[in-house]
Amino acid sequence: MTADDAHGRLDDDDYPAYTMGRAAEMIGTTAGFLRALGEARLITPLRSEGGHRRYSRYQLRIAARARELVDQGTPIEAACRIIILEDQLEEAQRINAEYRRAAAEGRPPSAD
Repeated sequence: MTADDAHGRLDDDDYPAYTMGRAAEMIGTTAGFLRALGEARLITPLRSEGGHRRYSRYQLRIAARARELVDQGTPIEAACRIIILEDQLEEAQRINAEYRRAAAEGRPPSAD
């Protein structure tokens, strides 16, 4: 990978650019909290060649949402479940809107 490729990937929300320590620092939490989110299967960090956890900006946004809920007194397992259900609802609403648009235009819905 060239330097230009690496810089281009930093704009990618899914690129695992952050180490566990940096990720925890960025969202104001601990490495243990990030590990707990992984154990609850809210986020699954990628692993470097050396086996270290690496987080993307997208994963950090999800972790920050979980942290907000936990800071408000929600147990971590419940916070993870809430976020998963919110994301599923958002996706279902997006699909429903696409079906409605397709029906209004008299065409089949897209396959994505």
